[in-house]
Amino acid sequence: MATVSIIFRRDKINKKNEAPIHFRIIKDRKINYISSGIMLPVENWDEKNHRIKSKHTNSARLNSFLANKFSELQDEVFEHETINKSLTSRGLRDKIYGKKPSDFLSFADEVCEEYLADGKIGTYDKSKSIVAKLKEYLNGRNIFFQDITPEFLTKYEKYLKGTKLNKVNTVHKDFKFIRKIFNDAIRKDVIENIVTPFIKYKLKTEKTTRVYLSEEELSLIENVKTTPGTRLEMHRDMFVFASYVGGLRVSDMLQIKWKHFDGVNINFTIQKTGNQLSIKVPNKALEYIEKYKPTEKNSEAFIFPMLSYDLDFKDLRAVDSAISSATAHINKNLKFLAKKAEIHKHISFHTSRHTWATRALRKGISIDKVSKLMGHSAILQTQIYAKIVNSELDKAMDVFND
Repeated sequence: MATVSIIFRRDKINKKNEAPIHFRIIKDRKINYISSGIMLPVENWDEKNHRIKSKHTNSARLNSFLANKFSELQDEVFEHETINKSLTSRGLRDKIYGKKPSDFLSFADEVCEEYLADGKIGTYDKSKSIVAKLKEYLNGRNIFFQDITPEFLTKYEKYLKGTKLNKVNTVHKDFKFIRKIFNDAIRKDVIENIVTPFIKYKLKTEKTTRVYLSEEELSLIENVKTTPGTRLEMHRDMFVFASYVGGLRVSDMLQIKWKHFDGVNINFTIQKTGNQLSIKVPNKALEYIEKYKPTEKNSEAFIFPMLSYDLDFKDLRAVDSAISSATAHINKNLKFLAKKAEIHKHISFHTSRHTWATRALRKGISIDKVSKLMGHSAILQTQIYAKIVNSELDKAMDVFND
């Protein structure tokens, strides 16, 4: 049950030795204040009786005003709480006095800063880019949550496609972030759930083709001749290794050290999700482990030594930059390797992840285990690979139509 009281805010005394009088709502140990609009000298407040002392010139009128407002507030709190017992103290205040428009861009910037504080540099950069595009569209104008309606999103979608030449899935990613801002604002009680435009506005996507290699194509990549000890050789080996070991992301591959390998399993923390994962290294991949084993034992050394040994891992921006640079180099060499292997597919290191997933399902590993080994947060993310494999089986059955 909520309680209402009249409070003299001595914590807000100004230079004139005056403080505001507020109405305080407490519910579930959470406090919210409503201003009475009265500023009062400290010496004129009767703390014991919660009223203005009679020595103040307008004490009678002001005390009458406070008493009436206090009574009205109690009645309104009772009424709203009777209708909706789940309302918070802030919700009660907003129901009674109305909610001020909430600044969307400021809140979006706060969410971005949370990514930065959590060390999610890549997510921070992508999110800031999305916010920057929206700011460019607004051309210096501010915008509140209430202003972002289905109609606004429709116009903004046309701008992104027509002026910025963004593809459907790029627009989808931008709008997913905007939807996340709404969800975070609802969760933090900044806005009400009914404000979100995504109840009516539906996000649109286009089907994308996941590029993966067949067993034969993977073998072709593996057997491309390279000069021993070169980066090209290492990039090829990393790609093949990932195609056997759970489709490890390149950001994880680059940071795996010898201390993460216990002789059987690789045990590490997934950079993207922060989840712990342990993957048994199959025999084929063990050959690469042996190939890159250093002559002198050093548990802090990288298994695939691409990142600088003196990289400061406390400098998250430097780490992200180093990984991005290494990834670009790897992907460039993979295109060269695919050309030499006469594979006519646009491949990148992420292709090894798709390759492992489809191979695993074809070999009979259950989808829940594939999902776990890939570090997916939900099995829904893995089901796309099951659809690919099922599609292949359907095509195979077409031989009976010949």
